[in-house]
Amino acid sequence: MTEVVVPIGPQHPALKEPVNFKVVADGETIVRLELDVSYNHRGIEKAAEQRDFVRVVPLLERVCGICSHSHTTVFVKGIEEAMKLQVPPRAQFIRTIVAELERMHSHFLWLGVAAHEVGFNTLFMWTWRDREAVQDMLEEMTGNRVNYGTNEVGGVRRDLSPDEIQAALKRLPRLEERIAKYAEMVSKEQTMLLRFKGVGKLSKEQILKLGAVGPTARASGVDYDIRRDDPYLAYADVPWKVITDTHGDVYGRTLVRIGELQQSLQIVRFCLEHIPAGPIRTNPPRAAPRTEILSRYEAPRGELVHFIRTNNTDRVERLDIRTPTLANWTSVAVSLVNQNLADIPVVVAAIDPCLSCTSRITVVNERGRRIGEMTWDELSEHGRAFYRARGRR
Repeated sequence: MTEVVVPIGPQHPALKEPVNFKVVADGETIVRLELDVSYNHRGIEKAAEQRDFVRVVPLLERVCGICSHSHTTVFVKGIEEAMKLQVPPRAQFIRTIVAELERMHSHFLWLGVAAHEVGFNTLFMWTWRDREAVQDMLEEMTGNRVNYGTNEVGGVRRDLSPDEIQAALKRLPRLEERIAKYAEMVSKEQTMLLRFKGVGKLSKEQILKLGAVGPTARASGVDYDIRRDDPYLAYADVPWKVITDTHGDVYGRTLVRIGELQQSLQIVRFCLEHIPAGPIRTNPPRAAPRTEILSRYEAPRGELVHFIRTNNTDRVERLDIRTPTLANWTSVAVSLVNQNLADIPVVVAAIDPCLSCTSRITVVNERGRRIGEMTWDELSEHGRAFYRARGRR
């Protein structure tokens, strides 16, 4: 049968963010997938280089609406390493509590989206209701449901009162019961078994070759988690375990995320019950010495990396962000080969993509094949000229 190219996006009703897929199919079977992912470049890295260590944290919180705490934590811990700061233990516990609540609301969101992609909208409604309870906890602790404003260089901006700790502990048994229900459901519910098992399968060897991270990698048997293997915050002091599976398909990625929901809840409970007394911040120096730091963090979607270069001033000379979605995109293209066209939404959703976090620009001179850089002012002018040329302001 003749191969057919099915274009999807960059604007499409099934897409939450702009991305372009060119799906080459033979009948209903996918032959290959071509990806074009950079439609929403925001220049955040360059904007970050224009701000001091106080003003840059709220900006980085807006890299992602789901992983807002992840981006500020990986950045401030990198700056604190550069400054050789000792962050108070109470601040590390508060950061850990917010981090794991963020993982829980991200995984609840993912479970609902995956169910929605296969028409199981009852599960979508259930998990998003439970996600509301987690976001209520975050709002009670931090004053906000998305951008929590928790981190600053040297510690956290807000302490937890005894009443807030007790209120959070009271919410956990209900969430624990709901997660247990999902763990039981995933092994029995025919909709999930039929649409998830054997779909988007990747072996451990393929995952390692492609460099995939997070639940995508752990579902193929890769026993790796930054929280355990390069511990930060309070993870070294908290009992928990890395969840892995060997199915390697969408079903395995579902099992890993439900297992991680259970682990995150236990981490939050332990931190709330054992939070140490003491200060929540230490005063940092105004400037960071000249150095380079590779700061790593286990975000809900996988390993998040901030490369930071400081230069004896109060701002970074260079910030380079690698998000988990960037590392996982190649695995999507490979896992879709020989799948049915109808499996595209759930296989793409299985890596929990965050498209706007991923876009980057590389300036390439085609003749000389030289790679260059743009300053913040050049990037701003490039954006204005782009829209002026199209009759927009």
